[in-house]
Amino acid sequence: MEMIESRCGCICDGCEYKESRRCKGCFAQEGNMFWGECDLAKCCIEKRHAHCGECPDIPCETMQNMAEDDDPPGKRIETCRAWTNRNHKQ
Repeated sequence: MEMIESRCGCICDGCEYKESRRCKGCFAQEGNMFWGECDLAKCCIEKRHAHCGECPDIPCETMQNMAEDDDPPGKRIETCRAWTNRNHKQ
């Protein structure tokens, strides 16, 4: 299982924007991404969650809408749930 790389369950190592846009990821940029403010990251920060998987409302409407574009759809939701399950087992 991957280490926690983002607040929304995206795997940053495979992202083309990491180099082309010099994206440092939502943890380093505190939700102020190169493309604008990330509602999911800001929500996690406000609720003091490391990632969306720690939220009892997963998947919220915002996350569900973002996850529709995943390949496969919903991948980020399952990734966050896996991170949470892994942390509860430790």
